Amino acid sequence: MSNAPALTAPPLWPIYWAEFVAELKKTFRQPGFVIPSLCFPLGFYALFGLLMPHRGSFDGTTWFFATYGTFGVIGPALFGFGAALASEREAGWLDLKRVSPLPTGALLLARIGMSLVFAVIIFLLLSTLAFVAGGVRLPPSAWMLLGLVLVLGTLPFCALGLLIGSLARARSAAGWVNLIYLPMGALSGLWFPLFLMPTVLQKLAYALPAYHLGQLSLAASGQIEVVVWRHVAMLLLFTLVFASLAARAL
Repeated sequence: MSNAPALTAPPLWPIYWAEFVAELKKTFRQPGFVIPSLCFPLGFYALFGLLMPHRGSFDGTTWFFATYGTFGVIGPALFGFGAALASEREAGWLDLKRVSPLPTGALLLARIGMSLVFAVIIFLLLSTLAFVAGGVRLPPSAWMLLGLVLVLGTLPFCALGLLIGSLARARSAAGWVNLIYLPMGALSGLWFPLFLMPTVLQKLAYALPAYHLGQLSLAASGQIEVVVWRHVAMLLLFTLVFASLAARAL
């Protein structure tokens, strides 16, 4: 009878962690991605949110803190997956990783982690600006809840970016992302309150994932009351649909 020791598989978490760290290093070495991702929402909030006066019960500085926070965290998720994935797919980098010993989900989880990190940074920067320059004051629980909503709310847009990156060509992927990102933000009520828009556009917003994340953000900051489970269910549905279509395309 053999006394040879049984072979055990090495733990996978160091591989996932190493891929995540490599993804972060690669991303932060790209100022063309980092600077717009961080400065775009801050600039929008400084130009519009801080200059919006209080009108009755409408607190413009807090309202736009929530909506531009939503708009800000969506960007890195879409561009980090959409444009970057399309370039890597056409360059053959994805095929190389598929035939390597790297676990299949390591690249996907690393990129999701990168989007979550950017969401945290954007939330912290916007929170600082809103607190110092905008005089926004929320209960500690509201700050934490809003941060949680914004960070986890990036996941549906990671799935949408994955779908764009799996279908678009490298040269056109960034254009497609902008074509989706900017109009979706405006039509979802993230640039200005949705109640100022025509009724038909208010109804159209319900079909957009950014609208549902924006509603949850506004509710978390105490600006509106919503039926939370409906918006969460819609975001989960969008995530499943986008991820399923992307899996077929890849």
